[in-house]
Amino acid sequence: MIKLIASDMDGTLLNERGEVPPETFDLIRALRVHGVHFAASSGRRYDRLCQFFEPVRNEMDFVASNGAQVYADGELIDREVYSHLAVKRLASTIALFDNMHLALFDRTKSYLLDDEDKFVREVDKDLPNAERIWDLPAPTVSIVKASIYCDDGNVMDNAYVLQRELGDLFTFAPSGNNWIDSMQPGITKASGVSQLMELYGIEPEEVMAFGDSMNDYEVIRLAGTGCAMANGRPALQAVADRVIGYNHEQAVQAEMRRVLEGLS
Repeated sequence: MIKLIASDMDGTLLNERGEVPPETFDLIRALRVHGVHFAASSGRRYDRLCQFFEPVRNEMDFVASNGAQVYADGELIDREVYSHLAVKRLASTIALFDNMHLALFDRTKSYLLDDEDKFVREVDKDLPNAERIWDLPAPTVSIVKASIYCDDGNVMDNAYVLQRELGDLFTFAPSGNNWIDSMQPGITKASGVSQLMELYGIEPEEVMAFGDSMNDYEVIRLAGTGCAMANGRPALQAVADRVIGYNHEQAVQAEMRRVLEGLS
């Protein structure tokens, strides 16, 4: 029996317009009635995810900022912040490469270490409350997320280079067409989902997870039923238990309905 469903957002749960299909809210409510928790598992911050799920934000859970922000029933159960020293090393390394541009995020703001026109805004990197900065935020600023925009589009090559340079401090995962997420060791969507599992007493075989990109790798491996999207990365499809349809076909919602039907 599935007791927890964790879904990525962009390229997975959202439609081709970057919106949550309205039926999703009814499915979340119906699943909750049957004791099935739903968690948005995303690189997006908690505040942005709440806007997407406003009608049901108090009836679901959130694994935000690639596992750095974890909320259950509206309560914060974990927040992981970057060390200032690690951010300094990340920024100095990115500065060596003209094709890479760094964005840092705290709870509400986006700090851009380059002119804003250097960043193309994909739907999953909308850079809310963006501020152009020339010096790093003060050590008192709690950075919960760091992402790198690659203007040459070679996210796989660039992720390899960054991993070689900074693998002692970060794990780098391509996200979207031109972005790389820089994650703290041990902090992933899977670590966030694991905290929800511990809170609710849920085993891996009772978890279903959906994703399309490499920052979903760990949670797809964790879940008893890990589902990759048909539009997902080939490597993710290779390790998934199942490859389902496309996000524009609302394939995740179809799987949620199947779970619900099995409970009725």
